[in-house]
Order: sequence, then structure tokens, then C-alpha cells
Amino acid sequence: MTVCIAEKPSVAKDIARIIGATASHDGYMEGNGYQVTWTFGHLCTLKEPGDYTPAWKSWALTQLPMVPQRFGIKLIPDRGIEKQFATIERLMQAADGIVNCGDAGQEGELIQRWVMQKAKATCPVKRLWISSMTDEAIREGFANLKDQQDYQPLYMAGLSRAIGDWLLGMNATRLYTLKYGQNRQVLSIGRVQTPTLALIVNRQKEIENFKPEPYWVLATVYRDTTFTATKGKFTSKEEGEQAFATIEGKPFTVTKVEKKEGKEQPPQLYDLTSLQVDCNRKFGFSAETTLNLIQSLYEKKYTTYPRVDTQYLSDDIYPKCPQTLNGLYQTKFGGVAPYAEFIKPIGGKPLKKTKRVFDTSKVTDHHAIIPTGVVPQYLSDAEQKVFDLVARRFIGVFLPDCKFSTTTVLGEVDGIEFKVTGKEILEPGWRVVREKSPESQNAQEAQDAQEAPEKKDDEEERTLPTFVKGESGDHQPTLTEKWTTPPPYYNEASLLRAMETAGKFVEDETLRAAMKENGIGRPSSRAGIIETLFKRHYIRRDRKRLIATPTGIELIDLIREELLKSCELTGIWEKKLRDIEHQKYDAQQFIEELKQQVSEIVNEVMSDPSNRRITVTTDEDLKKAKKRAPAKKKAEAADPLVGQPCPVCGKGHIIKGKTAYGCSEWKNGCTYRQPFT
Repeated sequence: MTVCIAEKPSVAKDIARIIGATASHDGYMEGNGYQVTWTFGHLCTLKEPGDYTPAWKSWALTQLPMVPQRFGIKLIPDRGIEKQFATIERLMQAADGIVNCGDAGQEGELIQRWVMQKAKATCPVKRLWISSMTDEAIREGFANLKDQQDYQPLYMAGLSRAIGDWLLGMNATRLYTLKYGQNRQVLSIGRVQTPTLALIVNRQKEIENFKPEPYWVLATVYRDTTFTATKGKFTSKEEGEQAFATIEGKPFTVTKVEKKEGKEQPPQLYDLTSLQVDCNRKFGFSAETTLNLIQSLYEKKYTTYPRVDTQYLSDDIYPKCPQTLNGLYQTKFGGVAPYAEFIKPIGGKPLKKTKRVFDTSKVTDHHAIIPTGVVPQYLSDAEQKVFDLVARRFIGVFLPDCKFSTTTVLGEVDGIEFKVTGKEILEPGWRVVREKSPESQNAQEAQDAQEAPEKKDDEEERTLPTFVKGESGDHQPTLTEKWTTPPPYYNEASLLRAMETAGKFVEDETLRAAMKENGIGRPSSRAGIIETLFKRHYIRRDRKRLIATPTGIELIDLIREELLKSCELTGIWEKKLRDIEHQKYDAQQFIEELKQQVSEIVNEVMSDPSNRRITVTTDEDLKKAKKRAPAKKKAEAADPLVGQPCPVCGKGHIIKGKTAYGCSEWKNGCTYRQPFT
């Protein structure tokens, strides 16, 4: 009898149906020479400190660092897990062979290997490796089962990651909690969560310490079109006024009209991070919510494996794409076929194939997230939104490039040059699949745009009037005073991008290259890391903004070991773990080096003679902050100026008095005042 073990019951039932194991039993399915059973994600975990020695059960600085001679695994204490494991153990010990049907990734490999080890399985093991849960993919996977040994390096990388996180997390968390936590709050430290928190804290300090500076912009309106001086910003009012006086009352002359045609390629397919970013921006979904939704769509067979970090497809997917598009063509929501009109023009013709989409060299374990071609049914509203993004992105890569025309007009007034640029869409091409969601129209999105002024995909195009070189006429010049503004607070979308591209914060070129591929954490873990920061009261939400709490700020300030809070530590780890996976680095050496590093961290913190303590942020503190938010939001909605950063001190925000606007920091000496107009 061959035992197949999947990562959850729903997946096991799909596999059982395909391979003919149709008889139901308690904890497994059976038939056609197979027994199909399942885990519930993690059944096993690394042993806790107290499992190695009673001395480590209680938290004490004298017992640090905790470094087990040999790491072991244990069953997670839970009645349901214990019952299911007993079934798995009985089946595996009597099996002639095992098929590991766990998620096809590092985490899935680790989960099932630990279960097999705990069950003391000794029979040969094969590996099912698939990228979607469609019937066709499962059949094809079983027809091409891999040898478990082929994935040994993947397992060693996953095991090294787990042991490394245990060594650093267990020791550093106990160390900082006992030394600085007032015996009231656990100060959780982690390889990924601490550098992520540092990103938020450092950005917040940059905003708080920002000193706004005035500058002046010279512009002029000619034929109802605003031209801006190409000289840029004037740093002194006198200089701006001098330029204004130079052009006032003198004719504006068009000196150059240049028209260029260009093409815009479709956006690349989604990986998990880019999907989480778009869902946060468009719908306000958290990273964790998006991950849960796309995982649900995968398990329902509507999209492919979601926990991926590539935006490419392997070349063998190309012949299957017409079938996938046909499934989308037939898809209907509420009786409407939303994709048929986009697919009809390319149906029945050879599909466009570019290296920007199909490149086997850019695909390792799994390809980008795409629809499977199975027609979706009974989706929740949130699932439909996520599916719609994936579907439109997939259709778009086969549509023509967008063709546009860019017009640049230069003008001149008494030696001072002005410029305006306009863009006109000639042929929309792939842009026809883009649809502005109602969410993107509301006032909240407008506020978010002010807080995080990033380039929008749906940026409005501006068509200019027809200008002729040499024409001249009257104009209305303006000199506008503006203030430099601080960088925006992180929201989940921008934080995910920062985690993904954290290599730009690392000076060493080799490490930066490693992080270009990996960033901080894995795509599948980043949502959980952000949620952990919330649970630890290190950060809180202010609308979409992520705000570090006093606890989070003080913790980062307190950590003296720079590697603990720097992206460099993750860069070092990710490079070595990738090398372990590719058999270029020894796993044992990785663990030994980490043991040494943990010992050094413990010694350094223990030698701190100060009596510093970290502020404890309670649930009550977070509730009070949340209660203040609606009133603030209401005030800002009534007056867009209210709540904006103070242009004088940069620390406070604009408030409304009886006769004038002021700054919330007026008690601390800020002089900003602007009478009502």
C-alpha cells in the first residue's frame, strides 16, 4: 500500500479522488492501492528550551545562551493533532511506499519531512511536485513523481532556516525581555521582524526630524495651459521675484514643439508580493488577507500556486495558455462575462510570446500566479476581486502594447524657458483590461495618495492644445511658494515593497545581489511578520499608515547589535540559505557560525551597565489611539488642510483655530499661522 500525505484535508480529498482512493476512513481515504492522509499544516515543531533541560524551562539570564547539542522535533500538543498523527504513524509504518504531497516549496518540504521522521517511516519516498491543483496537474504530477532525495538540499535549507530562527529568536527574545522588559512585556526579537520594525521606526524618525524648507516655483498660463520654468525650484524668494519681474508683461513665445510616439508594454504577471501590494492599494486588504484569499483560490483550483517570488512563466506553459484563456472567456460573474470582449480579438490566433513573460531561466520551483482555466464559481466578493486582478493581468500580457504620443512644448519669455508635457493614448492595447475599482475613486484613496505619493498605474493622461513653433501671445505668470515635504509613512503596500527590495539598504554588493532575489523574509512569510509586529504592539494602524508605538521605537533604539536590526543580517542569511539549497554551502557550518554570533550578542547585552527599561504599550493604549483616529479623520475630511504636516516645524500637523490655521506643536514654540481666506 502506498501512503500519500497532503498538507490539509481539502487537498487530500482532491488527490484521493483523482487516484481512486474513494473509501472514507477516520483520518484518511483508501482505494486503488493508495491510502491518502493529511496534516493540518504544522503537526511538528522544533522542541522548546524546556524540552532539552529543566534548567531552560524558566527564563533566566544565567542560562543564556541556550544552544542544544542536537536539535529535536516534537508533536504540537493538541488533541486533534495527536489523533491525526496516530493515524499517520500507523499508516506509514505499514506502508510499502510514501508520496510526499505537501506544498511544493521549502516550508511544505519541511512540514512533511518532520512528520515522516516523527512517524519513523522507513519505506521509499517519492515527491509530488505541482504548481496548481487542477485535475490535469495532479494526474500529470503522479505520472512524473520525483525521488525524495532530489529535494534533500531544499529540506536542508528549510531546516537550517528553522534552527537559525530558533537560536536567534529564543535567545534574543529572552535576553531583551529579561534585561529591558520590566517583567511586563515579552520583547520579541527575530531575524526578519526586527529589521522590518527598524524600517518603520527609521522612516518615522526621518519624518519627525524633517525640517521643511521653502522654495518657489515660477509658472505661467498660456492658452489655458500651465507651463513651468525649466530652471526648477528657486531657493530664495528674491530670486523668484526677480525672475517673475523679468517675464511680467512680456510676450510668451513657443520655441519648440516635439511629438514622439512610444509603446508601453503590459505589466508583468503577479508574484505574491506584487499581488499583495495591488490588493492593499486598490481594496485596502492587508498582506495576510490577500495571502489567505489567493491561497483559497489555489485550493479551489482557480489559480496556481501562490507563494512565489517570480513574475515569469516557464516555456512549457505557453502551449497551455489558449486553454486557460478559453476558461476565462467562459467565466461569468452575476451573469456577465467580464473577460470575453478582451479575449475575443486574440482568440484562434497564435498568442504573443515574449521573454518578459516566458523565460524558463527565471523560474525555479514555481512560476508566476496565473488562472488555471477552471471556471470559478461561488466566489466571495473579496475572492472575486483578487481573481479579477490575476485574470486581467494574465490576459493583458497577450494583448498588444499600448501606443501613445508624447508632446513636449517649450516656450520662452525674455530668456527664461518654460515647458509642458502631454501624453495622448493612440491605441490602448493591453490597457483595455484595466478597470478602475470604485475603491480607487473614494476620498480615502485620495488621502492615501497624499500620504504615499507614488506613481499611479491609472495616472490620467493630458492632451495638449495644438501649438505652433513661433506663435506668441499674452500669458499670466505666477510665483508659488511651496515647502519641501517629508517622505510618507509606510503603509502595507510600501512596506512589502521595502521588504522585497531591502537590498538597497545594504552596502556590500554581494549581499545586495543576494537580497535582490530574496529581500527581507520569504514572500509567503512577510504577511505573517507584519501581523506579528501588530500582535507584539510594536506598530499600530492609523488608517492605512503604519505607526511605530513607543515600545517599537524604544526597542530599536535599545538594540546595540546592528546586525540584529539591519537588512544586512537577512542578506547574509538568505545568501547562505540559497547556497545550501544549491549545494554550495554547508548547513552545519551555517549553524555553527550562528551559534557563535548568538553567544556574542548575549555577552554584549549582558555587559550593558545601564538600567534602561522599555515603555510597555498595552491594549488600552492602542484602543485610545484608535478612538482618537475617527475624530481626526472627520476633521480632515471637513477641511483637507487639517492634518497635513506643518510646513514650518515638520513635527506637528495643521490644526484649525477660531480665526486661523496653526500647528499642533504651538506649545513647543512652532510659529506657523495662516489666517482663513
